[in-house]
Amino acid sequence: MDRFFACWTVSLFLCCAAGAQNLTANPLANSTTSAAPAADQPGAMSTVSPEITQFQKLEDSWSDAVNRRDQYGLELVLSPLFVDVSAGGDVTTRNQQVVQVISGDDKTVYLTQKVVTVRMLGDIAVANGTYTLHHKVNGTPVDEKGVFTQVFERVRNGWLCINSQRTVLRQDNSTGKKGRPTTASEPFHIPLFGKSEKGPQ
Repeated sequence: MDRFFACWTVSLFLCCAAGAQNLTANPLANSTTSAAPAADQPGAMSTVSPEITQFQKLEDSWSDAVNRRDQYGLELVLSPLFVDVSAGGDVTTRNQQVVQVISGDDKTVYLTQKVVTVRMLGDIAVANGTYTLHHKVNGTPVDEKGVFTQVFERVRNGWLCINSQRTVLRQDNSTGKKGRPTTASEPFHIPLFGKSEKGPQ
């Protein structure tokens, strides 16, 4: 009887030791809940939505077509119904935009566009963002910085821009009353919700 009890105790001890060794070698086998947050982490770290990524590619194609004076590339992005309202208030169609790109006198034109928000409304998408347009005004190089609103329509498996409007950001290098620079040139600045100055009355 004592011999049986001793064998049973040794067997139990060996089983416990083997189980502990397996848990040490493979800590993920310890709990299924500890592995779940690690699997979710990469998704949580992504801050750019798929829509912004998709429309940024369209904006890059648009900018590239303008910068390379590529008529075909521009026609792949702009709808035949396209209407553009420039920051200066000029209204042009797609055909006029293509002519400007191909035969424009200013060969220094260089456009960059960055999508900030995209709203999906079925077969319509509205993209907002910032842009920089390098060009010449009266022979003087200028970097025009502003914001845009562009409306895209889903056509077959892609998107075409049907409307674009640009607004130049006010360049104000003056300082505020207390010597601090103003924030009027920041993109999407909303004056009503800006930082209030709490100084002595």
